Amino acid sequence: MNHLIEVNGIKLYAYHGCLEEEGKIGGNYVVDVCMKTDFSQAALNDELSQTIDYVHINAIVTQEMAIRSKLIEHVGQRIVSRIEQEIKGLIALRVKVTKICPPINGDVDNVAIIIESGTW
Repeated sequence: MNHLIEVNGIKLYAYHGCLEEEGKIGGNYVVDVCMKTDFSQAALNDELSQTIDYVHINAIVTQEMAIRSKLIEHVGQRIVSRIEQEIKGLIALRVKVTKICPPINGDVDNVAIIIESGTW
C-alpha cells in the first residue's frame, strides 16, 4: 500500500532572484511538498507521533524560504535537505518551488523547479 502526504500551496513572500531588485522588492512563491511514507500505524491508532506533522513541514519551508537565494533551485535543495534530515520514515520526497510572475521579459505566469528523492 502506498501512503502519500501532501502539503500543497504554501504561499510565501520571499526575496529570491539573481537581480538586485528581487532582493529588495521580493515576490510571491508557492511551495508544494509530497512525501511517500508508511502511516499505517497512525491510520489505526489516530496518533500524530506515528505520522508526519504538517506543521513541521510548513515550518521548514517557511524558514528556508526566508533565507535569500539567487536561485530557486538552491532554496529547493535546502528544503529537501532539511526535510530529509528532520523527518523520519520518508520513502520518497518531492518538493516544488514556484516563483509567481518572474521578471523574465515575457508574459509568463510562473516558473518552477521540482526536486525528487527516494523511490517513487
